[in-house]
Amino acid sequence: MTTSAQQHVLQREELPALLGALRDDGYLLVGPTVRDGAIVLDEIAGVADLPEGWTEDQEAGTYRLRRRDDLALFGFAAGPQSFKQRFFVPKATLWRARRSEGGFSLLHDVAPPPRLALIGARSCDIHAIEIQDRTFLRGPFADPDYEARRRDVFVVAVNCGTAGGTCFCVSMGTGPKASFGFDLALTELLDDGGHRFLVEVGSERGAALLERLAPVQASAADEAAAAAVVERTARSMGRRMETEGIKELLYRNLEHPRWDDVADRCLACTNCTLVCPTCFCARVEDTTDLTGETAERTRHWDSCFTLGHSKLHGAAVRATHKARYRQWLVHKVASWIDQFGTSGCVGCGRCITWCPVAIDITEEVAAIRATDGAVA
Repeated sequence: MTTSAQQHVLQREELPALLGALRDDGYLLVGPTVRDGAIVLDEIAGVADLPEGWTEDQEAGTYRLRRRDDLALFGFAAGPQSFKQRFFVPKATLWRARRSEGGFSLLHDVAPPPRLALIGARSCDIHAIEIQDRTFLRGPFADPDYEARRRDVFVVAVNCGTAGGTCFCVSMGTGPKASFGFDLALTELLDDGGHRFLVEVGSERGAALLERLAPVQASAADEAAAAAVVERTARSMGRRMETEGIKELLYRNLEHPRWDDVADRCLACTNCTLVCPTCFCARVEDTTDLTGETAERTRHWDSCFTLGHSKLHGAAVRATHKARYRQWLVHKVASWIDQFGTSGCVGCGRCITWCPVAIDITEEVAAIRATDGAVA
């Protein structure tokens, strides 16, 4: 992916043409829209489906939609969903077979996945996709279902102009400005210059698409305004996590009493892993129909918080809430580094917002760090 230093401006009225061009090229648009009291990621037809004038108030265990005092299209932070569910899908059919003479024959009746255009992808979620790519594509074997869904994805990123109360992407080095993984990146501007978008090109196909819209070159004032938006967002993070030496910190505190404290609060409900954009735990199920004529194998989302996930030879290895929460947090920000060379946390804050008892990963790490070495 190549990046052009040239930046352009699209007016608010020109955004429908951008989305229309993607539709004309055969892409299915997936972007933010308001549904069921939240801003979710779903199939959209165009700009009219975007959450115009909406934002969110987020805190630990709290999420509320709220009207803005302007008509921003992307004036919110991370909602309950990420793009993970489009690639590592909640349920995937691995194979299907029908009984034939002398055995079973595989069926090949699964429709190919659509070409996706991700609209409004945030930097934290682009980093999360990169982390999942390492898991499913860059190991000894590539996952064929994930690989098929990730193929030919067009990414329209949006640099964040609003930080949520639980965001801490600055701490993790994953935002608020997209630095890679996009074809086009937008910064939404609403000021005396009007409602417009500064557009940065991230790939040759992004440049080709933008050229069809005949955008104007960005002025120095436009570029300065966009930089100010990102800088303001970076200064207004709702949370912070100290990451210096975090892997060693957690490894030497596996018996810290803080694990007992969090276990007393944790419900093992799995919310944190379901909303996390990088968690990839799964289980495999084999089923047959009542006649015994067809069989299939499916993969389903699972969680390291379920008792059965660590079951080996008839018993669970991690039988307590303490063991399961410790496994999740230590893997997420420590042993993930050993496995994949990066943290598994992108600082989106979803696990904090959507925990029903308001457990805060940044607070747990800070509590262990504050008493590091003081506990025998």
